[in-house]
Order: sequence, then C-alpha cells, then structure tokens
Amino acid sequence: MTVCTTKKTFDPYIIIRARDLIKLLARSVSFEQAIRILQDDVACDIIKIGSLVRNKERFVKRRQRLIGPKGSTLKALELLTNCYIMIQGNTVSAIGPFSGLKEVRKVVLDTMKNIHPIYNIKTLMIKRELAKDSELRSQSWERFLPQFKHKNVNKRKEPKKKTVKKEYTPFPPPQPESQIDKELASGEYFLKASQKKRQKMEAIKAKQAEALTKRQEERNKDFIPPKEKPVVKPKEASSETKIDVAAIKEKVKKSRNKKLGALTAEEIKLKMEVDEKKKKKKK
Repeated sequence: MTVCTTKKTFDPYIIIRARDLIKLLARSVSFEQAIRILQDDVACDIIKIGSLVRNKERFVKRRQRLIGPKGSTLKALELLTNCYIMIQGNTVSAIGPFSGLKEVRKVVLDTMKNIHPIYNIKTLMIKRELAKDSELRSQSWERFLPQFKHKNVNKRKEPKKKTVKKEYTPFPPPQPESQIDKELASGEYFLKASQKKRQKMEAIKAKQAEALTKRQEERNKDFIPPKEKPVVKPKEASSETKIDVAAIKEKVKKSRNKKLGALTAEEIKLKMEVDEKKKKKKK
C-alpha cells in the first residue's frame, strides 16, 4: 500500500496519519476504530511486547493477564484511559488521546515486568477521582496513591562456601619456605642422619603414648562410680510448732459427751431465765 498527497491536500501532517492508519489496519484493528486516527485530537501507539519476555509460556501468561477474565481488565483500562486497545500477537495497538496512551504504555510494560495490571488500574481510578476536585488539582497526589511493595522477589541462592575476595595488591605474594629453609631455621639441617632418625622415633613414641593414655581413660570411664547425692537430715520440729496432744484429746472427749444439737450450759441458763420472766408477766 502507498500513500500520496494531491493538490487538494491542505494538511501536510495527514500523510503521517495515513501511514499510522495502514499500520493499525495491518495489526487487525477494525476500520471504524482505525479511521479515528485522522482526527486532530487522536493519536496511536503500537507497543512491541514480543522481546520483553524470553520464555514463551511466561509471555503468554502475562499477555493473558493483561486481557483478564473475559476481557474485564482490558475493558477497565479502556474506560479509565479513554483509549481503544487491541492485543494481537506480539504487539499492543492503542488509539486515543495522548495522556491516555502514556498510561496504556506504562501499564503494558509493567505487566510484562510481572507487575499485575490491577495495581495500575487502582492508581488510575484514584487519579480520576482526585482530578474532579478543583482544590486538589494543583497539589501533589503522592499521599493519596497506594505504594505497593514487591513481595515475590527472586532471591539468588547463596553458596554454602563463601569465598572472601582478598584486597588487590600490585606486589606478588611472598615466596613459600622450602623444606631446606625450614630445617635450617629449626637446626635439623646440621644434624646427622642417625640423630634425625632418633628424633623421628621419639616423636612417634610420644604420639603412641598419648593415644594409649587417651584410650585407657576412655576404658576407665565405665568403672568410675557416680557421685552420690548428699543425705538431707530431717529438721527437728520447733517448740512453737509442736502439737499439744493432751488438749486435743480433751476436746474429742467433750465432743463425744455432747449430743448433736444439744445446748451448752450457758445457753440453758439463759433459756431458764427467759422462761421465768415470761411466767411472771402472765401472772
């Protein structure tokens, strides 16, 4: 397809709009929507998403997330941005005002970066409500917008053995001491062969003696008696806490002599006095 101007053309920018119209038609956009690009206040944006995700299965899942169940997410995005959005293959075509296209591009790129579109839709809804208030138009909206934290961050597995890098020095490392240098430092170099042999044998015998003593200690552990606990003597009862057995016996005898419900001597006397007073009053 080719686009050319005629003598009747008065808008020089119409040739670029015609180019965009062909692009949209090539991306399976309907003719009714694509023809809107010829209007002055309408623009288009074709976002390439094919190269943003390497894994094919992951790419299909994220693209489907942008569409949503039964196209609900895409419909919500169209209503909030006043744009027509068409997802086809590896591209997303959008037609609408410049401010809406900017938001659509942000949402599409964030979705491909594994950020759910619902978060961006929520912020767009809050912005839409704030724009209605004349007082808040000139103020900053950061305090009203939600700040979502990334929880599912792919943490790199740390190795079990961490190698600490040494500080860089231009000088080479010191030369390790040879066996002859060690013998010279200890004085073994000047000894005779028989003396060296004797020293080796003494070192071997010393090691053998240490191993034997350790083995003997381990064997003797079974024959060592356990420590006995100290015997605690019972404390003698103090004179204050001693029980008077004789007084308890007397109380028990008195309680046996008493009948159940019987009055005491003092109660009987009081009752007799009350009865006498009553008799005198009657007379």
